Amino acid sequence: MTATSASHYDAIIIGAGAAGLMCAATVGYRGRRVLVIDHANKPGKKILMSGGGRCNFTNLNSTPANFLSDNPHYCISALKRYTPQDFLDLVDRHGIEHEEKTPGQLFCRDSAKDILNMLLTECEWAGAEVRLKTTVNAVSDTDTGYRLKTGSGVLTCESLVIATGGLSIPTMGATGFGYDIARQFGLRVLPTRAGLVPFTLQPALKDQLAPLSGISCPVDASCHEQHFREPMLVTHRGLSGPAMLQISSYWHPGDDISINLLPTCRIQDDLTNLRKQKPESTVAHYLAERLPKRFAQAFSELQGWSGPLQGYKNADIERVAHTLGAWNIRPAGTEGYRTAEVTLGGVDTRQLSSKTMAVQERPNLFFIGEVVDVTGHLGGHNFQWAWASAVAAGNVA
Repeated sequence: MTATSASHYDAIIIGAGAAGLMCAATVGYRGRRVLVIDHANKPGKKILMSGGGRCNFTNLNSTPANFLSDNPHYCISALKRYTPQDFLDLVDRHGIEHEEKTPGQLFCRDSAKDILNMLLTECEWAGAEVRLKTTVNAVSDTDTGYRLKTGSGVLTCESLVIATGGLSIPTMGATGFGYDIARQFGLRVLPTRAGLVPFTLQPALKDQLAPLSGISCPVDASCHEQHFREPMLVTHRGLSGPAMLQISSYWHPGDDISINLLPTCRIQDDLTNLRKQKPESTVAHYLAERLPKRFAQAFSELQGWSGPLQGYKNADIERVAHTLGAWNIRPAGTEGYRTAEVTLGGVDTRQLSSKTMAVQERPNLFFIGEVVDVTGHLGGHNFQWAWASAVAAGNVA
């Protein structure tokens, strides 16, 4: 075999993460010669850290409504053609033990390594080659495809798939490489920002809540007419937990977030009745029966709610109820890409085929996974987009 043929592939995929490995196996099973390259020293680093090391690999209830995009209809086709059940069938064929935590959210019972090993096994069975520690220095098009100048030599291919992810968690090797390639070939890249990310707080509120670090309570968080009823976690830097991560994808600097601390209660009625039945009781007592005691006490002190309820007029109780049902805070910001689970924005999907993920004017150049402007809610949806977009591209690349 000559050096030229040894370095030529039917398809090259840049990025050995969830989408890249899934796509490689799909391409390989079609009998195509496929290579996955990545600058990292290990494949699937974000898979391994996801879900607390147990990988929330899909969500059985995933629908297009669980995704944010400037072009919201784009994801429908791929998600419809490769469903959570399709991926679950693959997991079951490999004998991976899994469990459903929150309804619909599927996790490995043992370790996220099971999912990564499954993908690598699929690549091996499909004849897909995975090459790590390979930096791409330049990409150019040729009459028959693409030429890649890498740290270990020149590679050529007919189809090129960009599966390089977004900017989130740079310590895992995240870069803007995929966006650079998109721009190089004339594609629009929509502004990016950190998504599914904890909030930081203004100094005064941060100091007041700091002693409560580690306390979690169920809330309903809302912003821009979106709301999520999930746990909120107080951290030493600010607010995190599923509710905060979810709403962060809709938040913009300067926005307020409204937090209902007692979403299942009729707060004003409760307090009015409590004043009648136990006039010596306090707001803190009421809260302590419904929220972690430390949080109840500290929040009451923060708001200046002291003394027995018999000293509260109806207007006072109304104000307390409003604060508990709509505690408005204005975050200082977010923790940014450093801890963000995903990157919002990215390659504008209006320039891509919703059926194949290929650039409309370049049918042999594909963008899949997080690099495109499709971002899922927390809970396995982003992995489902990785699988679905990978299979859509893999069936034609």
